[in-house]
Amino acid sequence: MAKKIAVLIGERQDEALRMGVGLTLADDAVEIIVLDRKIASNDANDLNVETMQDMDVPVMTNFDGNEGMELISNEEIAKKLLDYDHVVFY
Repeated sequence: MAKKIAVLIGERQDEALRMGVGLTLADDAVEIIVLDRKIASNDANDLNVETMQDMDVPVMTNFDGNEGMELISNEEIAKKLLDYDHVVFY
């Protein structure tokens, strides 16, 4: 049975994004939520975000400066967290 997994991205952005892409290999439903800061633009992060978007993995953020990501409020994030089987914070 597929699990619903949230990857919350804090300070360790590169590792969290890489892990988010890797979790898609298990055929689980993965969603990415970037918290409180802009994603650093570098080759690895840019590729991982683009890969997830190409694979229709929802990439959301509560920070207005993250272009190309769905902007959601902290209240919406709190409500969504109740729906996941697993929540991983990096």
